[in-house]
Amino acid sequence: MSITVKGTIDRKGFGTGTWAIETEQGDTYELHKPPSDLQKAGLKVKVEGNLREDVMTIAMIGPVLEVKKFEVIK
Repeated sequence: MSITVKGTIDRKGFGTGTWAIETEQGDTYELHKPPSDLQKAGLKVKVEGNLREDVMTIAMIGPVLEVKKFEVIK
């Protein structure tokens, strides 16, 4: 399923650590293999990607979002 969300990037300390986006609506999505340019805590972004129901993670902090593209919001 393809979605677009706006929010803030955060580094979660569960397990070995994981990158997530916390949306403006308060939802959290765990980012699946995010590009290095997206791995910056506090970065405000718009992310387009696919929800991955076939991927399980150690952190289990929310649905897994595979990033297809993103843009920084000012």
